[in-house]
Amino acid sequence: MSRTFVTDVPGVPASPSPISNAVVVGNTCHISGQLAVYNDGYREGSASEEAGRAFDLVFMVADAAGFSSEDIVYVDIAFADIERDLAQVNEVYRKRFSQFPARTIYQAAKLPFGAKIKIQAIAMKDRV
Repeated sequence: MSRTFVTDVPGVPASPSPISNAVVVGNTCHISGQLAVYNDGYREGSASEEAGRAFDLVFMVADAAGFSSEDIVYVDIAFADIERDLAQVNEVYRKRFSQFPARTIYQAAKLPFGAKIKIQAIAMKDRV
């Protein structure tokens, strides 16, 4: 099956790591983990601010790959401190999705740049 590597997405800062923003295989789009990064780098904020920016980036990558936020079927959220930040991130999650994708949440030992939140996703749709 052919693969399409999605790189250089407008509005999404280039990663310092050797990654693709997403890889599309068939009708599935695997979106790499996103942090609250901007053109000038990571910006610390509240958990809801960081999650909001990470979701913005996930949605921009999905769009660049030909998918929408409605096509997202799975979300993986890593927390630096799940007890402190889960309620804030849940509020962002509720506002971003009309139908809730499947989800995994967990606390990571440490996220890059000292981030509070990292979000990755999988989107799927029927291809004609």
